[in-house]
Formats: sequence, C-alpha cells, structure tokens
Amino acid sequence: MSFPPEHEIHRRRFSRNLGLGLVLAGFVCLVFALTVVKVTRGDMMHANDAKAVSVKP
Repeated sequence: MSFPPEHEIHRRRFSRNLGLGLVLAGFVCLVFALTVVKVTRGDMMHANDAKAVSVKP
C-alpha cells in the first residue's frame, strides 16, 4: 500500500512554514547575539528610576 501523491496545498504550506521558521530562527539568533554582546561588555542592568506612583489618593 503506497501513500497518495502530495497535494499542492501541502507543498505551499510546507514552504510557508519553512520561511516562517527561518525568520523565527533568525530573530532568536539576533536576540541571543545582542544578549551575548551586552553580557561580555559588562553593562550593568538598571531598574526604572521613575517615582513610585500610589493608586490611593
């Protein structure tokens, strides 16, 4: 018993998913590279210096 031939929709979906996967992998690599550069430069992490705002009057 053999499998039926692949439909054109499945080939299009695969190419679209492959493209999206490559874009996401590129984004992950970019974030990782920026993190490595920030850590190796030794920059300190700074908290937000804004004043505390009270919700109560």
